[in-house]
Amino acid sequence: MSTFGDLLKYLKIYRRYLGRRMYLIFALSIGTAAASAFGITLLLPLLKASQVGSGSPEDMGTAEQYLYDLLAWMGIADSMVGILAFIAIVFVSKGLLQFAKGGYSGYLQAQLLRELKIQLFDAYSGMDYRYYIRQNAGHFINVINQQVNRFFSSFSSFIGFFTQVITTTAYFATAFAITWKFASMALAVGAVLLFLFKYLNAYVRRLSRRRSEEMSHLNKFLVQSLQSFKYITSTNQTAHLRSGVVDSVKRLTSYIFRQRAAGAFTKSLKEPASVLLIVGLIALQVAVFNDPVAPIFVALLLFHRGMQAVISIQGGWQSTMNKIGSVEMVDGEMETVLDHQENRQGRALGPLSEGMEFDGVYFAYNEEDGNVLHDVNITVPATATVALVGESGAGKSTLVDMMSLLLSPRRGEIRIDGVPHNDVDLASWRDQIGYVSQETVVFDDTVANNISLWRGDIEDDPALRERAIRAAERAHADHFIRGLPNGYQTVVGDRGVRLSGGQRQRLFVARELFKEPNLLLLDEATSDLDTASEQHIQDSIDALKGETTVVIIAHRLSTVKNADRVYVLDEGRVIESGSYEELRMRENGEFREMVDMQSL
Repeated sequence: MSTFGDLLKYLKIYRRYLGRRMYLIFALSIGTAAASAFGITLLLPLLKASQVGSGSPEDMGTAEQYLYDLLAWMGIADSMVGILAFIAIVFVSKGLLQFAKGGYSGYLQAQLLRELKIQLFDAYSGMDYRYYIRQNAGHFINVINQQVNRFFSSFSSFIGFFTQVITTTAYFATAFAITWKFASMALAVGAVLLFLFKYLNAYVRRLSRRRSEEMSHLNKFLVQSLQSFKYITSTNQTAHLRSGVVDSVKRLTSYIFRQRAAGAFTKSLKEPASVLLIVGLIALQVAVFNDPVAPIFVALLLFHRGMQAVISIQGGWQSTMNKIGSVEMVDGEMETVLDHQENRQGRALGPLSEGMEFDGVYFAYNEEDGNVLHDVNITVPATATVALVGESGAGKSTLVDMMSLLLSPRRGEIRIDGVPHNDVDLASWRDQIGYVSQETVVFDDTVANNISLWRGDIEDDPALRERAIRAAERAHADHFIRGLPNGYQTVVGDRGVRLSGGQRQRLFVARELFKEPNLLLLDEATSDLDTASEQHIQDSIDALKGETTVVIIAHRLSTVKNADRVYVLDEGRVIESGSYEELRMRENGEFREMVDMQSL
């Protein structure tokens, strides 16, 4: 893609998040550049006014004549004091414009960061579950933190680049008006320099893309290593993982070094290139063209500023290219995630009153891998307790994920109170669900906030405190919570690391009971509990009978004895269904064999 095409592409990306308000920064840049160039040009009449017998207006060039006419109209054409005062006013105005530009640029940067963070968080919150499970946590964290921050800083480089383009244009245009031969040669030299830098820019862009990709790769290693710290350390697997981290860090630092080297090369050319070219062009102007000194002197100053701006254009574009991999990654991620959003609109559901029905449901995570659920037909009546049992990999957890509508059938239909799954408003349905999964979900916060999920401060809200304590009591967690150093205000650490496995699970159960759901999904909810704690939670579940719809996944069949209905799954198919006693007494039945194996 050409540089001009790149400009338009990235301009559209920034505008997507900032809107038309970003164009004001370019207007302020034009005003600043014009004031600076005009202020320097005023040195020409100042030099003329300082010379005795400096010549009549007829000896002036066209640009000088217009400038002389303006000063004559103001009544200061032959007054050094008047011209100096006017120059001072022009440069003060330039300073004010520059301040306005800098302040507004900072405002736009803050707005950009806000828009990126909020829009990405909203997009991630609404993404399709199937898209989520194809990614890794390190990727999401890298994008929303590191890459968004680099996107944010790239805007400053982009604005700096555009400002230098406008400034260069203003200086060269003014120099061209004063002495076109001198400016034409300068413009040609500047164009050649920028053309040569085109290849360096392409190289820097490639490095930026590789750097962004490597940061995602490294983040994945780091997040997964830290999340599995206990396992990795206790099994002495650190060295193996360290080699992957070290290789990734070496690649990342290599890209950074090469980017920095390219930047240093550009900066090193700035002063020598400008001075050498100026000296050569002035010698050519005086020796060959025999032009007067005063216009050349002013054009020299403009040209010097212009050449500095030309090199700064390269530096600004290169700085933008250094971060452009992040811009492309964030924008591409936003587009991809928005293409994988759940369709959450539909018919709002009231409290579950009739029940849920699976009618001929088939499901596959990937079509090429085949179905994991086959022709599933089950009914979950409202306020009933239903159990799903079977060997690992039978499809039980997938079935529960479909009950919360995280996953949709490939074929068949799920109906909730008679409403097909495609017509359900997801928020109104999930508001009714409590879900205790196999993986314990505990947040790095206080026990109270883990139970209430930041609904308020239990110290300031007696009703909230009573509700949280009641939920903890029902989950058999209140006793151990009160034994913690700060009770309900104890911080439990990342993923509840300061609690035992059973304590984490009971805290998880307490949160879902706090929600007072209409449908409670329990996926191996008591698997990490001791016998006494399991019995207490079982009693809490039994107490919900007739009030709340409960779906239980269990390998320990003792936890499903009181279920109204039991479904036995095998390789994604429902092979048996009935009450606990009916299935236990069925000869040659799969469920009976499972009961016998557990000596129940």
